[in-house]
Order: sequence, then structure tokens, then C-alpha cells
Amino acid sequence: MKFLLYFWEQRKFSELVQIERGGSPRPIDDFITDAPNGLNWVKIGDTPTQGNYITKTAEKIRPEGLPKTREVHPGDLILSNSMSFGKPYIMGIDGCIHDGWLLIRNIYGVFDLTFLCHLLGTSQMLSQYRSLAAGSTVNNLNKELVGNTDVTIPSITEQRLLGDYLEQLDNLITLHQYKYNKVSYVKSTFFTLFWEQRKVTELLKNSSSAMKIGPFGSALKKEYFVDEGIKVYAQENAFTGDFSIGDYYITEDKYKELQSCELYPGDLVISMMGTIGACAIFPENAEKGIMNSHLLRLQFDNEAIPKYIMYLLRDSDLIRKQIDRLSVGSIMSGLSSSVVKKLVFPIPTLAEQKRIVEYLDSLNNLITLHQRKIKYILKEVFIWIILIKRVALKKPLSLNYRIMVGRKRLLSILQNRI
Repeated sequence: MKFLLYFWEQRKFSELVQIERGGSPRPIDDFITDAPNGLNWVKIGDTPTQGNYITKTAEKIRPEGLPKTREVHPGDLILSNSMSFGKPYIMGIDGCIHDGWLLIRNIYGVFDLTFLCHLLGTSQMLSQYRSLAAGSTVNNLNKELVGNTDVTIPSITEQRLLGDYLEQLDNLITLHQYKYNKVSYVKSTFFTLFWEQRKVTELLKNSSSAMKIGPFGSALKKEYFVDEGIKVYAQENAFTGDFSIGDYYITEDKYKELQSCELYPGDLVISMMGTIGACAIFPENAEKGIMNSHLLRLQFDNEAIPKYIMYLLRDSDLIRKQIDRLSVGSIMSGLSSSVVKKLVFPIPTLAEQKRIVEYLDSLNNLITLHQRKIKYILKEVFIWIILIKRVALKKPLSLNYRIMVGRKRLLSILQNRI
């Protein structure tokens, strides 16, 4: 919602709402009760994992504690001032808040609550909090700090429209993020210890070059690079799995000198620096080329499918734990060939490996789908609201007409861009 901060009127937040800090009767344990007349005691743990409304609490306090706390009611907005720093929620029940919360009460009716809740959760508001708190020894929000922020005020009709729309988008994003997390978890826990355990060195081709690190840096200095020739592959190729990117080349003569570092289709290419476990399979259609000093090449015999090992390295908690354990005490960050040599992989039959690879490929497609949908939704929000405001700035038209035109232009743009 960054764009919201540039088109509409801006005012100091303290001029538009009532802001108060919560409070706690002490010692709090003396006030916790199970009695029917107890008051809902709102804590961070009572916040929903999805949505913005607080509708129940795990604990209650005795009514005698009310003078020492802050009472809140349905429709009040509360803002965490520590822990989940700056996270806003809307009260769906009566209750009381401790001093880890700020009460935001819309006493002048300036805001639609759903819109305000989304606005206060933007990165721009969090940036203001941090900027205003600069120099403070405690990273907490307070009444004065929040009140000094600048907030955006569309008309109440626009707020309601935007609030409803952003709420729908939040629900969609949450749905796709849940699906993404679920599929990613399935990938990370898929591999089992029940299969035969084999060292990586037992699975490689019977060749001294089956495990090979790229040439030393001194053998591949910048002055050796040319505009065209034999390609030099780097970490970005292992990170992305895209071997079409990159524009480093060497001459044919330099290639012959470094030919032992050439990559071949089916090679497993592993990054030795940066993201541990980043690796990819060198494809059939890639340009002829060598790897640089930050890559390691593995060539397997017919007992292991390279893509199966790739998935183990990238996604398996079993392998990640081995790498962490074997790397303890290392003076160099990243992955070393000595660590790779000691890794032990669960190896099923070739037929099982093939089925696992096919299944994990399908999961990858699902993950990509949900990531794409999240990006699509966020882009739609941005373009749609910009178009609405752009039409409004050109001509004083009705809001409904601006929305209609904005949506038509949005669909046209999305058809060309997404």
C-alpha cells in the first residue's frame, strides 16, 4: 500500500483518533480468574493466525483490576507496542489490554476500521515508527510516537471500498501462502531413513574427476574474460537453475587449459558459497562451458538419479543437519568438498528414485503456482488503485465510474504483463 501515501490528504494521526496505552494490575497472577464475571484479558497469544479480529481470550481478570488496566470494546483497534512490533488488530469483543498494547479509538469517525487496520500494518507506517524511535534504547511504541506519524485519509467511501478489497486480497494471499507452506513442508520431510544409506563417494562414477571443484581464482582472472567464446558458469546458475543467464566467456585456448572443469548434461552443479545446498542439474541445451571456482561438479554412476540427489541437497532436513554437523569448527563459510564427501544419502531403488523425482517435480509446480498467484494479487492491488486515482486526477468523475474504468484498464494491462 505504499502508493496510498502519495495521493490523498495526510494528517498527524493524533489529530484523528484517541490513542491510549494499556495497563496491568499487579501482581497480575492475583487478578487472573475463571469466574463468569471475569473480564477478557487480551494477550499476544490471543491474536488470530488469519484475519485481524480478536474474538476470544485464553484468560480473564477480576473486575477489581479494571482501574489499573485499559478497557476496550468491539470496534476498537489495538496496536502491539512490543513483541509483534506495530501489528494492528480489531477488537471483536469487550476486554482489557495490558501495557504491551496501545488502544486506537476512532472517536471522530474519520476512518473505516478495516482500512485503518491495513494502513497501520503497512511497511511505510513501520518505517515511520522506526524513524521516530531512532536513538531510543527500547524498541517499543508509545502513545506520542504513534501519534506523531503521518497517515493517509481517502474519503470514507474510498476507505470502505479499499478496506473490503484489501481484506479479500489478504484472504487470498493467506490461502496461497498456507498451500505453499504445506507443500514445502511435504518436500522437506519426504525423505526417509528406512532406505539404504550410501556415502556420496559410493554413488559417483569411477573417475578421479567425478567430484571436481572449479579452477583456482588465479587461473580464471578478470583479464581472461572475453565478449564471446566458451561460457563460464557461476553461482547464480546454481541458485536459479537457469543456465542461460550469465555473460562471462573465455577463449578456446583458455578453455583447453581448464577443460577438466567443463560441465556436461546431467552433472549436479553445487554452489560452494552463499546459500547452503543451492544446486541444479546442468541441462542438455546449455552452452558449452566450464564452472568457476565457487562451483562443485558431481557426476553419478547408474545407481543414483542426479535430480534425486539434487532434491536431497536442496530440501531434505536429513542432509541439512549432516552439513551443519560436519561444518562445525570450519574456518570458512560455505560448503567444502571435504564435507560433501562425507554426506550419507538414503538411496531407494532407481524405480523409486524416478517416482520420487516425478512427485517432487509436481510439488515444485504447485509451489511455483502459489508463489505466482501471491505476486499476481499484490501487483493487481498496486495497478488497480493507481488506475483509480489516475482517472480521478484527470477528471472529477464519480467513484463508481473511476472504479469501472480502473478495472477495465487493469484487465488490459494484466493480459499483457502476467
